[in-house]
Amino acid sequence: MKRHLLSIEDLDRDDIEAVLETAVEMHDIQHRDVKKLPTLRGRTIINLFFEDSTRTRGSFEVAGKWMSADTINITGKGSSTSKGESLRDTVMTIAAMGADCLIVRHSASGAARQVSQWVDAVVINAGDGTHEHPTQALLDAYTMRARLGDLAGRRVAIVGDLLHSRVARSNLLCLRTLGAQVTLVGPPTLMPAGIAAWAAADGFATSYDLDEVIASGPDVLMMLRVQRERMSGGFFPSEQEYAATFGLSRRRLAALLAANREALVAHPGPMNRGLEISSDAADAAPSVILDQVSAGVAVRMSVLYHLLAGSGAAAGSGTPGGTPTRAGATR
Repeated sequence: MKRHLLSIEDLDRDDIEAVLETAVEMHDIQHRDVKKLPTLRGRTIINLFFEDSTRTRGSFEVAGKWMSADTINITGKGSSTSKGESLRDTVMTIAAMGADCLIVRHSASGAARQVSQWVDAVVINAGDGTHEHPTQALLDAYTMRARLGDLAGRRVAIVGDLLHSRVARSNLLCLRTLGAQVTLVGPPTLMPAGIAAWAAADGFATSYDLDEVIASGPDVLMMLRVQRERMSGGFFPSEQEYAATFGLSRRRLAALLAANREALVAHPGPMNRGLEISSDAADAAPSVILDQVSAGVAVRMSVLYHLLAGSGAAAGSGTPGGTPTRAGATR
């Protein structure tokens, strides 16, 4: 693996497989009475979040603490950026304190990559603007593999606000690398510019008709949050019309299961219930939404292990089984 995790494109298929395999071992820790490994003892991890987060920040904090790292949370409102300090000065100040890893979420696309050029610490992208969210894609792939096995040839439909979704971009890259067939579904106003050329080059499909895609029986239907905070204009006439056209309702859930009784429903969260997904669908048996949250801790533990543990950490004290993985190639 490369030194930083800034994009899913930083990982080849072997890297992704290694992260997901280690995450299986890490997931076992969540069922132990004592949830602790000594793997990252002496390491300092700082969660630097300039955007709000529950799942990502919480799971990175839990992951670091369960691996015995010193984990510190800093928010944009709680940092000197709220006083006018530049991002560069903020991150260099934090790095000068001896941080080993910065986990960065920022509203600007490319912010995490810029931070990686300023500091010696390992940098993990926890979401940058509308660009990418690589660990979310990894945990989504982990969740799907836990239920479906090998994702090669599996059909995944990603539905909704594709224009603003960093999750969609990372998931598309990750799932294609793992051999899945991906269809992006949404209204024309919420499709990225140049999507047709991109689809032709990278071998995925697009559709403006959710009912048609559901009737084809995909293995996974991933609903995306409508990101109101990134919208300044009329991307759709009304929330009611969006829900009627692109929301996963009880009726559409029934149609999905009629087409594929083993189909899964996913959502990266947070959810706008009643908009992109109904409560009936979010809480139904095919839903893996809480599985995604649980997987987030294990996958982020695995990412921290591969980027920070070093070649000797696995021997007897690294992964739960004490078996070396690919960490020796990380630095």
